[in-house]
Amino acid sequence: MDINNKIAAAIFSFDKKITKRIISNLKEIELVSEIIIVSDTEISDNVNFVKSADPVSGEAIKRVIEKTSTKYLMFINGSRIVKITGKAVEKFISEAQKVNAGLVYSDYNDEEAEKISPHSLIDYQTGSIRDDFDFGQCFLVNAELARNNLSDLISVNYKLYYSGLYDFRLTISRKSTLLRIPEPLYTVQAEEESTSSEKMFEYVDPINRQVQIEMEQAATHHLKEINAFINPTDKKAVQFNDKFNYEASVVIPVKNRVNTIGDAIKSALMQKTKFSFNVIIVDNHSDDGTTEKIKKLSLEDKRVLHLIPERNDLGIGGCWNEAICHPECGKFAVQLDSDDLYSDENTLQKIVDKFYEEKCAMVIGSYRLTDFNLNEIPPGLIDHREWTDENGHNNALRINGLGAPRAFYTPVVREVKFPNVSYGEDYAVALAISRQYKVGRIYETIYLCRRWEGNTDASLSIEKQNANNFYKDSLRTKEIKLRQELNRSKKQ
Repeated sequence: MDINNKIAAAIFSFDKKITKRIISNLKEIELVSEIIIVSDTEISDNVNFVKSADPVSGEAIKRVIEKTSTKYLMFINGSRIVKITGKAVEKFISEAQKVNAGLVYSDYNDEEAEKISPHSLIDYQTGSIRDDFDFGQCFLVNAELARNNLSDLISVNYKLYYSGLYDFRLTISRKSTLLRIPEPLYTVQAEEESTSSEKMFEYVDPINRQVQIEMEQAATHHLKEINAFINPTDKKAVQFNDKFNYEASVVIPVKNRVNTIGDAIKSALMQKTKFSFNVIIVDNHSDDGTTEKIKKLSLEDKRVLHLIPERNDLGIGGCWNEAICHPECGKFAVQLDSDDLYSDENTLQKIVDKFYEEKCAMVIGSYRLTDFNLNEIPPGLIDHREWTDENGHNNALRINGLGAPRAFYTPVVREVKFPNVSYGEDYAVALAISRQYKVGRIYETIYLCRRWEGNTDASLSIEKQNANNFYKDSLRTKEIKLRQELNRSKKQ
């Protein structure tokens, strides 16, 4: 195949030795006509240089695009050694040309101790607007498209120190296709990485707060541009009714948690409240002794309602639907996972008070991470302070989680209902509720979230992480379309 387009390559440099290795590789590829290094210190006299203390800032990306004369530009993350061949570059270009893509990325191989293992990525969707979407260590952009739309590509009217690259690819997604090539086209030397659990919580670290503020601004701008931004003044007011036998129900879906279910139930029953409440346990056909333990506790305390669904195909979301649709479900349905505990005897009262204080349809608390024995583990308190009354419902589309415990005004959550899955079911409901109603937040610890090797938050394989991320992106895609439809209906 005749390739008429050569490319430029921009290395966003974080390590001098790694950058030199990548330069050496690129110079062997005939299709690479120029190399640009983005760094705070000059690496080599034989390549172009963009000096920037913030390699992924909006200003740095703008200068890289302006320096580029080729149609295509490859962005390379210089934090790890990337090895790519001329054939792979040719494949990137040819696939970009087929659909006139604005950005093309591919799967890759991890190399560790001379062992090669495939590292697959996932396809980009309308809802792939989270700031941690993984494009791999390098991807190709249509530099011609970028130059023609430069004012839009660096679109947010503040200096993007941390989120320039994020804003760049969001804008590309509004202009053109983002295409994944589902085959490994390059190799990345593996390095010791943080665990999936540690990565999951990096964004709530107070050290990263300024980064998150910028990311939120870029995401909000994007939502406004695609008509998916929801104005907080458009939220419906909640009118609470009293047609319930209980003010609140603690909802515990469970399957095979014989070692923890007793502690969870006792944590619920010890709550001191000014109102009546019950505990609805949806026992999803446990076979490890969990059922017997629940039955014993239900006989000891009439507030415990033990439900065993007729269906055998329920995920956690399906179990939630069994609880909220039961006639004995209270006015407010409050989460308690079978692994976890309320932090003290006042949690339930605080949650219900928040509903009335803010007249909201959902309340989300803050939790503290612990080990099985309730010893605190890093990063400790997860309070999701990135949520604000003004913009939390929009920013929720950017992040992967909203906090715990989650509580719902039952008539509203009965309308929404949970998807029958065991991952992302709570996120789907939170997005739907926040589209139309106010969500209240409690920023102090009211919940203890235990991490141990037997629960669902243990380290996940790449394949499982990909499946989870793809599903949540699909939820965001659906939600964005619903928000766009809602905004269009308001203008009619």
